[in-house]
Amino acid sequence: MNYSQILAQLKTASAFDLFRLRAAIDRTLDEPGWTLAVQARLQPGQAIEYFDTQANTARSGQLLELRRKQALVLDTGTGQRWLIPYAAINLDGADVDIREKPRQGLGRNEVAIGDRVGFVGRDHQERSGRVVRLNDKTVTLDCAGQQWRVAYSLLHRVVDADPVVMDGVEILGPAR
Repeated sequence: MNYSQILAQLKTASAFDLFRLRAAIDRTLDEPGWTLAVQARLQPGQAIEYFDTQANTARSGQLLELRRKQALVLDTGTGQRWLIPYAAINLDGADVDIREKPRQGLGRNEVAIGDRVGFVGRDHQERSGRVVRLNDKTVTLDCAGQQWRVAYSLLHRVVDADPVVMDGVEILGPAR
């Protein structure tokens, strides 16, 4: 599916249309056929990948238990146990990145917790940091121990760079 096209069309829909669409999707996912099809491909102890909607990223886990409507999963990164819907399990290894084409910066669906991104501050200093929280209009970054709230439109990807902190300002240095 081309999520960029779908997102572009959804931006022109009314709130009522979006609500009706969500209800239709929820009803479809609640049909037993979907759950049974996923359950048939799973076994306790199996390594899986699932989509975490809060962090907007894929996570690795181990399937602990199959329940009627949800799976009990041990997140291998955090060691936490989660009950997740079967539909969140990525059985076919689908690409989970949703790429929007904003005029500038990054879109809400292009950033995940833990990503390294950068921005140019009001003082014209370039900073970079790790995403620690996704908000509706801004992202919270940890930049050299300081937290910054930055609009998505001001963000850019940081590739192959290790931060160097000088006088409290994080400067991008060459990759080591």
